[in-house]
Amino acid sequence: MIRRLAAVTLGSALLVMPQMLAAHVTLGSKEASPNSSYKAVLRVGHGCEGEPTTAIRVQIPDGVIAVKPMPKSGWQLDTVKDKYDRPYDYFGSELTEGVKQIAWTGGRLRDDFYDEFVFVGRLTAFEPGTVLHFPTVQECAGAVHRWIEIPAAGQDPDELEEPAPQLTIVKGADGG
Repeated sequence: MIRRLAAVTLGSALLVMPQMLAAHVTLGSKEASPNSSYKAVLRVGHGCEGEPTTAIRVQIPDGVIAVKPMPKSGWQLDTVKDKYDRPYDYFGSELTEGVKQIAWTGGRLRDDFYDEFVFVGRLTAFEPGTVLHFPTVQECAGAVHRWIEIPAAGQDPDELEEPAPQLTIVKGADGG
């Protein structure tokens, strides 16, 4: 029984391993509704050419407001605030500026480990079908991955070498 369980576990790991080795920095939830809160989970599945990840920096697209990053033990958390492209109504208050970049630095995520970097924000009145990109830079000791490439119209993001994590806006259950 134990041998069979071990064989099944090993077989499952071998099926998943090629996907993790080829993995990019991606978003855990790739779809969300307009005018909703969104929990972004940046998944980091590897370092840079065997080197540990020491920083993750993400740029927040226009129309994603009231962003709050989650602190991560062992990492320094910094944000850059700037003016929004226009004022936004946020539950009766007008927001004109907010977090536009987040940086987790000073940690050490080994190449053979996986981790997640999290923030929340409010998605504004995007049209269904809109694709938002979250350009992300992954810094390592002596190397870097710039997950900042944005596909051209009709291009498959998997064709890109270092695609930016992306979120597709879909029609919500409430018709929004």
